[in-house]
Amino acid sequence: MKNTTNSIIEKNLNKLLDSYEQNKGTNFVDERRLPEAVVINQVMENLLEILFPGCSGKREITSGNLQYVIGDLLSQVHSDLKEQILLAYKHECNLETCTKEICVKKSEHAIDLLITSLVDIRTILKKDVEAAFAGDPAATSEEEIVISYPGLKAIAIHRIAHILYMDKVPIIPRLMSEISHSHTGIDIHPGAQIGEGIFIDHGTGVVIGETTVIGKKVKIYQGVTLGALSFPKNACGELIRGQKRHPTIEDNVTIYAHATILGNVTIGANSLVGSNVWLKEDVPENTRVLADTPEMIFRAVRKSIRQAQASVG
Repeated sequence: MKNTTNSIIEKNLNKLLDSYEQNKGTNFVDERRLPEAVVINQVMENLLEILFPGCSGKREITSGNLQYVIGDLLSQVHSDLKEQILLAYKHECNLETCTKEICVKKSEHAIDLLITSLVDIRTILKKDVEAAFAGDPAATSEEEIVISYPGLKAIAIHRIAHILYMDKVPIIPRLMSEISHSHTGIDIHPGAQIGEGIFIDHGTGVVIGETTVIGKKVKIYQGVTLGALSFPKNACGELIRGQKRHPTIEDNVTIYAHATILGNVTIGANSLVGSNVWLKEDVPENTRVLADTPEMIFRAVRKSIRQAQASVG
C-alpha cells in the first residue's frame, strides 16, 4: 500500500512540476514571491492602532507611554510594509530588465508617502466618525463607532489603501481591500475616490467599484451597489482598462438599502435614492428617486393551520 501511495505521489509530482514550467503566470516562487496576506493583515491592524490609539485594547496606552507605543508601531509598519511592497514591485517587474535598486526606491517612496499621510488620514476619519454619530441615533458615542462599526473600519482601511493605489503600488492595495471585505462585508475597490464625512450604515453587501467618485457627507446603507454597467472592449475583444465606468455620487446624497446604480452616471447633490431602486441614468440635484411600492397580498390563515402552529408552539 505504501509503495502504491509513493508511486501516485511521484507520478503526480512530476506532472505538477511540468505544469509549473508550462504555465508560469501562476507560479510565485523565488524572486516572484507574492506579498503575504497574514503580514498585510497585521500591518493593517497596526495602522488602525496608530490612527485610533488604544482602539484594539491590545496595548495599554497612556499619555506617559504614547510616544513610545506609537513610535514602536510606526517602526513596525515601516519595516513590514516596505518589505511587502518590495515583494509586490519585484513580482510586477520583468526581472530581465529591472534592477533590484529600482524596486527598492519605489518601495521606499511608497511607505514614506503613507507614513507622511497618516495625519491627514486621521483628520478625514474624524469627520467620518462625526458623520456616523450624527447619522445613527443608535450610536451612543464616537468611541463606540470607532471600535465596533464595520463601515468605519472599511473606510479607514480604504483611505490607507487608496494612498498606495494612487502611488501605483501593485497588489498591496487590492489585498488590503479584500482583507477588509472579508472582515466587514463591505467591498470597496482601492481606486474609488471617497470624500470626507461618509457614513456606511450597517454595510453588509455594499460594493463600490474602482472608478466610483463619492463626494462629501454621503450616506450609504447595506446592500448598495455602485457598479459598472458594461465593460468596453477593443477590436480584439479585450477589456479596455482605466476608463470611467462607475457612478459619481455628489455631496449630501443618501442611498438606501439594496439600491443598484450602474455605469458612468451622476447622482446630483442633495438627492435621495430609495431602497431597491435600479438606476442607469443621471439624476439631477435635489431629486428623490423611489421605486413603486409592490402590491401587497394579505390572505387569512386557515383555522386548521393556526391550530397546528399553536400545538407546535
